[in-house]
Amino acid sequence: MKINNENIWITSDTHYNHKNICRGITEWRTKGGDVPDLQTRDFPDLDSMNAAIVHNINSVVKYDDVLIHLGDWSFGGYDSIRQFYDRLVCKNIYLYLGNHDHHQKRDKNGIKEIYLLVDKLEDEFTCDKKRIHMGHYPIQSWKDMKQGSIHLHGHTHLTGDNRFGKGKKMDVGIDGHPEFRPYNLRTEVLPLMEARPICSEYATVLDHHMDGMRNSN
Repeated sequence: MKINNENIWITSDTHYNHKNICRGITEWRTKGGDVPDLQTRDFPDLDSMNAAIVHNINSVVKYDDVLIHLGDWSFGGYDSIRQFYDRLVCKNIYLYLGNHDHHQKRDKNGIKEIYLLVDKLEDEFTCDKKRIHMGHYPIQSWKDMKQGSIHLHGHTHLTGDNRFGKGKKMDVGIDGHPEFRPYNLRTEVLPLMEARPICSEYATVLDHHMDGMRNSN
């Protein structure tokens, strides 16, 4: 993939219109019968949650920018896909399929046409001479990791320091951003990754892909 744009934003797992991720109306419960705070978002209802998602994206991602979305776009059926899209200012959207993007995968009613790219599970490209491997799912070993390639993913909804795997690996989902919004690839993600070591998730396990690489224990 090639992207010629100064302002590139990246996010994942917006889960627009997802009832059970919304704490005020979720039907999810822990084994003790409580609402799972760590697995839900602190909103009283879907309208509030959806409005926050849209507002927080539109506040930073402008019309001429690019938005890379690493999957799990929306819930609530086919109509939610278009509703979410129509509320966003930016239309230069690359969607990489997550485990809940069933209608996009099947191209129901030609829905793929709203995105600049859809279909792929993962991809790679170069930004400011930094190689990036990205997709919805986190992986332990990716192309050129020994040379400092970066792996960006979603799916896990991790927050705080848990967003970072060992080495140059990060969950860029919307739940992990301190402001509940997409990350700017150049000004936020790349500086964070530059500061991280080149190392392996495998620790002391031997793997020929990592000969000569420092393991992270």
